[in-house]
Amino acid sequence: MRRGVPSIQSMPPLPDLQQRPAVEGPGAVPAITRHSEILDGIKQGVLWGAAIAVLMLPIFRAKPVSAPPVAVQATAPAQTTPRVADFGDEPASNEAREVANWVVASGDHHKLFFVILDKINTKVFVFEPSGKLRSATPVLIGAARGDDSVDGIGGRPIAQVQPQERTTPAGRFMGEPGRNATGEDVVWVDYDAAVSMHRVRTLEPKERRLERLASPTTEDNRISYGCINMPVAFFENVLKPAFNASYGVVYVLPEVKSLAEVFPAAHELAVKQGTAGPAAS
Repeated sequence: MRRGVPSIQSMPPLPDLQQRPAVEGPGAVPAITRHSEILDGIKQGVLWGAAIAVLMLPIFRAKPVSAPPVAVQATAPAQTTPRVADFGDEPASNEAREVANWVVASGDHHKLFFVILDKINTKVFVFEPSGKLRSATPVLIGAARGDDSVDGIGGRPIAQVQPQERTTPAGRFMGEPGRNATGEDVVWVDYDAAVSMHRVRTLEPKERRLERLASPTTEDNRISYGCINMPVAFFENVLKPAFNASYGVVYVLPEVKSLAEVFPAAHELAVKQGTAGPAAS
């Protein structure tokens, strides 16, 4: 028989540790006990190492690196330019500008056409809703100085209106197109007081109304019973289209009272902006 690799069956069995006889003799330690003690020692060593690592960790912990401070530039608040009325090159008094600027800045006109009547200078300014001046003109106003209408004056016959009662009232009014008692188309300023803006009337040649309108002075522009008379072309081409079947706002400046009394908000805004002019006397 040829010699070859011994079969598993022919190999001697491996020694079984569990079947080994215990070492005899005094002080002898069983092999299993020694093995257990070695494992216990390893476990204790691992535990001690872990404890030491935990205690030493804070010492070697890296300090956080703080980012360098970022310089923050202080930005000044944006300067907003206040909205003002655009008079263009048209001369105007401080009071007229103060009220017009307040109207535009506050939106008091509710995006309607608006008119400013400067009684002291007997001049009317018509503005578009944007606050841009459409045009201006000299006008004729009430013969008497004053800022109030007499109660019930609008219901009286014109012949019963006394000279001292022929005033053009100051204040804020909702203007609207309409017709007067003779059927003439007008723009009402104060319907109850029968005050309107209309074409200049030349029924009485001796009143010289056209000449008064053309003169460079203002004193001779006081002739009416309280209504505002203006050149026919201005009424037709400027005022009437602005109030064509629509409302508008009319601001009549005072001539006896102060601007602060009649238009306190406009005066306060002018004072705040440093544009307030001297009070009218």
